Amino acid sequence: MKKNRTVWSNRLSKGNSKNFQRIGSSINVDKRLYKEDILASIVHTHMLIKQKIIPKKDGLRIIKGLKKIEKEIDKNKFKFKEQFEDIHQNIEKRLFQIIGESAGFLHTARSRNDQVVTDFKIWVKHSTEDIIKFLDNLIRSILNKSENNINTVMPGFTHLKNAQPVSFAHYLLAYVEMLIRDKKRFLNNIILIDECPLGSAALAGTAFKIDRKFTAKKLGFKKPTNNSIDSVSDRDFAIDFLSAAATCAMHLSRLAEDFIIFNSEAFGFVEFRDKVLTGSSIMPQKKNPDPAELIRGRTAINYGNLNSMLTIMKGLPISYYKDLQDDKELVFDSYDTLKDSLLMAIELIQNLNTKKNNMKQMAQKGYTTATDFADFLSMKKKFPFRKGYYISSKLVNYAEKKKIRLDQLSKGEINKFVKVDIDIPKMFDVVNSMNSKTSFGGTSTKNVKKMIIKYRKDLK
Repeated sequence: MKKNRTVWSNRLSKGNSKNFQRIGSSINVDKRLYKEDILASIVHTHMLIKQKIIPKKDGLRIIKGLKKIEKEIDKNKFKFKEQFEDIHQNIEKRLFQIIGESAGFLHTARSRNDQVVTDFKIWVKHSTEDIIKFLDNLIRSILNKSENNINTVMPGFTHLKNAQPVSFAHYLLAYVEMLIRDKKRFLNNIILIDECPLGSAALAGTAFKIDRKFTAKKLGFKKPTNNSIDSVSDRDFAIDFLSAAATCAMHLSRLAEDFIIFNSEAFGFVEFRDKVLTGSSIMPQKKNPDPAELIRGRTAINYGNLNSMLTIMKGLPISYYKDLQDDKELVFDSYDTLKDSLLMAIELIQNLNTKKNNMKQMAQKGYTTATDFADFLSMKKKFPFRKGYYISSKLVNYAEKKKIRLDQLSKGEINKFVKVDIDIPKMFDVVNSMNSKTSFGGTSTKNVKKMIIKYRKDLK
């Protein structure tokens, strides 16, 4: 084999044009798979030796050469070349330089088609495990912040209008629930990905007496894939990763949006330490929550990559096609983007301080305890709830007209609408309202404390 020619050069009369060589090459992207590629090649070689498909001495030379190449790449002493297209051919070419013709045994009973999908699956599996660790770290950070804000009352919102008083910790735990679902999606992806395609060859399998169960086990997969055609054309695992990443990014974006709003002067619920803020080039007073804005904006990247992958796959005939070359860049980009968003979210949570007085004052606006009065009339006076609702709404209209809060009404004023003997400050107190919601999943501090304990236990 000539030094600077592709393995298929004997079939083609002329080399590729420079433009096609540049555009068709994926080495600048898939060189990221070098560890996975070398691992899979070493395991494949061990199997070939075990099955007596290649001479043991040649196989051992291959393994030694591959380990040397890995060290060269680790130390940035390996020169990647576009003319050899991808990580697989770059490594194979270098192997020939190191050990000579014995390198020709490496590709026995294997195609780049099953080679690349094997490498890619291993990478996605390990990267998914990384994302799960980052999710756990974010959940821990939220739990730590929640623990310090169990008694912090704030207005819960519907339609961005004050609705009912809730614990700030309870609000944060809503995001813990979202992140737990994200974690479950990624964990489920690991289960779905746990089949090894190596040995499917180009698309039909191979006549060599290979041991696919051996390679699957050694590469950390539960079992080999069942169908060789599906094996080389399947990119569901990439779509599953991109989909889970997009959903997770959406949750982070919602959290970021809340923080941006809560940090504004209009709300003044939270503030951040300077280490996660930026300033303005013209306005000296500004402190801007840029990390939250980056999380929100970069969600579009995760969405776009998922949409691109689905579009690539939607009309692709079964088996392998060059279209699939772009799958790795999309997944790598989504992984990097989501990882950075998770890291920024962790830092935002850790550097967040609550303005508890502002939160409580806002919770007292907008008649947020009106539902408590309707509930009281239903529970204690045995009114149908709709009757209690009607009376409470009339009371709100009266208080609104007088421009006072419900807790500022007198007993006489309330008795104009319904005869009751109540402790007015207690009835309409926002903290009391918050703690009265004792139903499972409700915002009472008793419930919140239990949930924090449960979440911490589940993380162990």
